[in-house]
Amino acid sequence: MTTDANGQSVPVLANKAWVLMDFNTGQILASSNPDEPLPPASLTKMMTSYLVEQALKNGKVKPTDPVTMSLNAWCRGGKDGDSCMFVPLNAQASLMDMLRGVVIASGNDASKALAEHIGGSEAGFVAMMNAEAKKLGMSKTQFANSAGLPDPNNKASARDLAVLAAAIIRNSGEYYPIYAEREFSYNGIKQGNRNALLYTDSTVDGLKTGHTEEAGYCLTASANRNGMRLISVIMNADSKQARADQTRVLFNWGYANFEAATPAQPGATLTSAKVTYGVAPTVNAGLAQPWSLVVPKGQAAAVKTAVTLNPALEAPIAKGAVIGKIVATANGKQLGEANLVALADVERAGFFERLRQRVAGWFSK
Repeated sequence: MTTDANGQSVPVLANKAWVLMDFNTGQILASSNPDEPLPPASLTKMMTSYLVEQALKNGKVKPTDPVTMSLNAWCRGGKDGDSCMFVPLNAQASLMDMLRGVVIASGNDASKALAEHIGGSEAGFVAMMNAEAKKLGMSKTQFANSAGLPDPNNKASARDLAVLAAAIIRNSGEYYPIYAEREFSYNGIKQGNRNALLYTDSTVDGLKTGHTEEAGYCLTASANRNGMRLISVIMNADSKQARADQTRVLFNWGYANFEAATPAQPGATLTSAKVTYGVAPTVNAGLAQPWSLVVPKGQAAAVKTAVTLNPALEAPIAKGAVIGKIVATANGKQLGEANLVALADVERAGFFERLRQRVAGWFSK
């Protein structure tokens, strides 16, 4: 352990980069070299699987679509150490089997075949991968292939991979349970999920391992305990055991030192704002969306809130319009803020009512 700038004791891990992130807030609880672009090995396949899942979700492809194993995608396996689903050359497998071949068996062949099926070519699919990375804000990431094979232009940061993992969990919920499946059988060949934590920690339900000589041993994982989900990324550990052990350390440390806090509930009236020239003189304000924070253990009860309203609110005001903000603090330290919105419509008053309000305003000054 070491101590960070806030006086918090944080783990020291033997790897090149790591991140521990809270899923709900995106808050980085602790990290080391989080923004250094590094070879991600098969963690690259998270973007491949994510794009396939989104294509399924959007109806662009179907689970039963036949996907062909081309010569370019075909995986020979053997002594070169390729991770393979082992679909025969020119044979076809269903798109859903191929997706499991990527997520569970980490098949380079399945990744390339799906890339060709959805992108027209692997190069076309890689362009889609990089466009999606940009959309997600993965600013330190550049993909060069769909499988994570060694390439000097295939790089990702630990923070970016945590963001990608969060996108999978949030946006691919129907397919996320695949990441927790412990084994996959195809063509008479059974392969186990390489994420060792799935066998030892019932709170862990994903996501992906990776390994090449250059990248070392990598693991992106997620755990959900007591309604709080954390995401960890380990890059360039020395062994399979090390990446699993380091992930356990991060999860245990995170859950021991932090807890979730909900400063206010969405839809509840937090304050009332004065409105001029409206059919109603005030409008209730509150949160439109759930709001949660991650705070040091034991501080959830100490969280306080303060609201600030925008000045000179004038009708018409639409329900959901931002009219202020709410700030959460604990022990004098700001923890976060959220928008306050109007909880109802306020229509603009007619001419004579507006005139009455204006005259009344003159006499009140």
